[in-house]
Amino acid sequence: MHPVARKSIKDFPKNVKIELGAFIMGLQLGIEIPIHVIKPMKTIAIGVSELRIKESDGTYRVFYYTKLQDRILIFHAFQKKTQKTEKRDIDIAKKRLKEML
Repeated sequence: MHPVARKSIKDFPKNVKIELGAFIMGLQLGIEIPIHVIKPMKTIAIGVSELRIKESDGTYRVFYYTKLQDRILIFHAFQKKTQKTEKRDIDIAKKRLKEML
């Protein structure tokens, strides 16, 4: 996990962290995640998706990469209040994924 993403997730509300942890565990175990929770992010790279957890104060997003055989890379986490993902977040995600690969 990217260190900045880890710090961002630590600042998420407790219930969001619990739900996020369950989804990540499911991904690691190969359990199918509900389609409304994940979205492919091909604008970042093939193999990148986002987990979306909705709360009353906005939606929490976590970008992850699954094209490695033995692990899932989590490289960007943030809260957003609009439907569209900002270009800034796309650029950050691309940079961090490149760093981790």
